[in-house]
Amino acid sequence: MPKVIAAFFLLFIITNVQAQTWEIGGAIGAAGYIGDLNVNNPVKPSGGAVGLFVKRNFNRYLSAKLNYTFSQISGADSTSSSQQFRDRNLSFTTPLKELSLMAEFNFMSYIPDAGKNLYTPYIYLGGGITSYTPRAMLNGNPVGLRQLRTEGQANEYSKFAIVIPFGAGIKYNVSGKWTVAVDLGYRFTNTDYLDDVSGVYAPASALPNAASVKLADRSGEKNGGVNRGYPGTQRGDFRPRDFYMFVGFTLSYTFVTQSCYY
Repeated sequence: MPKVIAAFFLLFIITNVQAQTWEIGGAIGAAGYIGDLNVNNPVKPSGGAVGLFVKRNFNRYLSAKLNYTFSQISGADSTSSSQQFRDRNLSFTTPLKELSLMAEFNFMSYIPDAGKNLYTPYIYLGGGITSYTPRAMLNGNPVGLRQLRTEGQANEYSKFAIVIPFGAGIKYNVSGKWTVAVDLGYRFTNTDYLDDVSGVYAPASALPNAASVKLADRSGEKNGGVNRGYPGTQRGDFRPRDFYMFVGFTLSYTFVTQSCYY
């Protein structure tokens, strides 16, 4: 995958022709997550997302986009349609701060206020990094889960994850050099701990403190105080990675040079 990304950016360099434009903009929308607390719905939003970006349009089809997005994802077994999940009774909220660089390809020739097409579908692919901080509520207060090592990990999992963004959308030249777009994009990550859930229940003796014991197995809160997460039994879905997604709108302004008209 890194070789594919490098090939995209090399393509940008060799297609760096006269029709170069800079573009700046912002985004607003929703974020969602696919992982151990949401295994079946890839378009389920669970929080908001806002972002800023700067883009270099190398020509009418190809561009490179530097993007920063702040979002929040969450999940709760109590809202699941599955009785098994409701009995497990885990939940989390995770703020995400993502910085990424993406290659974008327009299917139609497009430069706002300088081309014949007012709209175009597009796709994108890139790479980036995100920070993530899973939390859960305990006695009415948010508690960070990483340091609690709720599955008996020898060490805390990383604060950062590598992400591979990919997605598609459609953009429209609303007025002059202004463009509005709507897109749906996913992030493949190299972590299974966006939700602090991955493997099996650990014995209480392997957990660092009382808060960890409480948050590692919350099934007793729904079962008369009797926990059902026996050590060694399944806690997560055993899939090796979590995903997250963004869906929303962007508004951008393009600094079109005179050479772009030719």
